[in-house]
Amino acid sequence: MSTSTPRGVMRWLPRTMASRLYALLAGGLLLAHALSFGLLFYERYEAASSMLMTNLEQDVVVAVNLLDRLPANERADWLPMLQRRTFRYSLDGAAFDAEPNAKLDGATSREMAGMIESALGPRWSTQARQISRDPERFQVKVRLHDGSAVVVDVQPSVMPLAKWLPYVLVLQLIVLLLCAWAAVRLATRPLARLAQAAEKVRPDGDGERLPDGGPTEVAQAVGAFNAMQDRIARYMKERLQILASISHDLQTPITRMKLRAESMDEVPERAKMLDDLDQMQHLVREGIAYARSAHGNNEAAVRVDLNAFIDSLVLDYLDTGRPVSLQGRIGTPVVTRPHALRRVVANLIDNALKYAGSADVELESRPDALVIRVGDRGPGIPESELARVMEPFYRLEASRNRDTGGTGLGLAIAQQLAASIGATLTLRNREGGGLAAEVRLPRA
Repeated sequence: MSTSTPRGVMRWLPRTMASRLYALLAGGLLLAHALSFGLLFYERYEAASSMLMTNLEQDVVVAVNLLDRLPANERADWLPMLQRRTFRYSLDGAAFDAEPNAKLDGATSREMAGMIESALGPRWSTQARQISRDPERFQVKVRLHDGSAVVVDVQPSVMPLAKWLPYVLVLQLIVLLLCAWAAVRLATRPLARLAQAAEKVRPDGDGERLPDGGPTEVAQAVGAFNAMQDRIARYMKERLQILASISHDLQTPITRMKLRAESMDEVPERAKMLDDLDQMQHLVREGIAYARSAHGNNEAAVRVDLNAFIDSLVLDYLDTGRPVSLQGRIGTPVVTRPHALRRVVANLIDNALKYAGSADVELESRPDALVIRVGDRGPGIPESELARVMEPFYRLEASRNRDTGGTGLGLAIAQQLAASIGATLTLRNREGGGLAAEVRLPRA
């Protein structure tokens, strides 16, 4: 036996949890409201119908007996006082006899006519006919003892709805929908805050900490989230301390080995050994820099004129003969940590110079962020590798040659420093070839 999942139904459901809860809660309340009012109106209709039958039965008996005892010349004066909303009396028996009698074909008409005949009893001669079917209306002629006739004209209808009732119903529906919206908002707001805080989690534990309080389930989730942030920060700190300690401790033996290699005779192995030691020392320094980059938030944030800041950095490269250009301006200052930002941009420029020979720096002001873009016209990066190149020690070069592939830490350091100052670093391939790295800083 095959089973099928209700994917068609799922497609019609709202995307967010708040919308689904609101639709479920509001729909259930509206359905319950509709059922309760349907039952109320049905009970009201039954009660009104029963009251109509009872009043008609009693009033007709009283009216016929009263008219029968009154003198013929006084009966017409009493007719307006005997009239009711759903039936009235007339003494025009000739008009009743002049028209052809139509058979009673309405269920209500037959029931009410039979009830009148039964209430009057065998002492009175009755005759009934249908006047109309929509709206339902019938007449019953009763022969009085003096030979004259009284005609009861009946148009059955229950009591109409009060004019204010629809407004009350609409008001109740509005109250129900508002209560459902408030309940859903109260239930989903902690989830939204938790999701926002999760997006701001940082490895150093400097992310947003959620305040304690609220229902038991929310308080437990908040406590677990804050404890998770502390554990992540502790694990990252331990890992980076290990990396920094190993890198730092390796510098001493590497320095001793270089001194010993330099004191050796001029042989081919001496140059190769010094080159290997230089590469080892460079890798150790990059490891220390990567470990320290996680703590870029220890630097105090200050207001920086981004135009002057980037222009100064570009001029430093131009002074050393490096082909670096600058375009665009940003009209607003930014609050950031200047040393960390300088290291991020410098790493991106160095990467562009290394693989393309030149770097194009561009400043752009957007409504939601300030963008520093570093582009080049080098070989670019395959789309499938754009995310991985920012992982520590990951290099596109298959060979382990440090001169071509580097240490694999430059972009990782830049990304970690960018995260520590609240910025985001993204890579994309440029049209026409090359790579573009964008650093997006939040506005002050």
